[in-house]
Amino acid sequence: MTGRIRAFGAFAYDFVIGDDWWVAAAVVAGLALTYLLAHATTVAAWWLIPVLLAGLLPVSLWRAVRKH
Repeated sequence: MTGRIRAFGAFAYDFVIGDDWWVAAAVVAGLALTYLLAHATTVAAWWLIPVLLAGLLPVSLWRAVRKH
């Protein structure tokens, strides 16, 4: 049983963090900012995540290409 839990933990870490922990951290920060904007103000904050992802994709690709 412990082996399965460890294997799932390794899978979840690799799936969420993947190759670039910076992008995962930026997505978490974007989700938190979206939550704060939606609950603390009257701003419709649905647009923040697509804009964030559109900006993160080229940054992530640039960082991946630069490593090789």
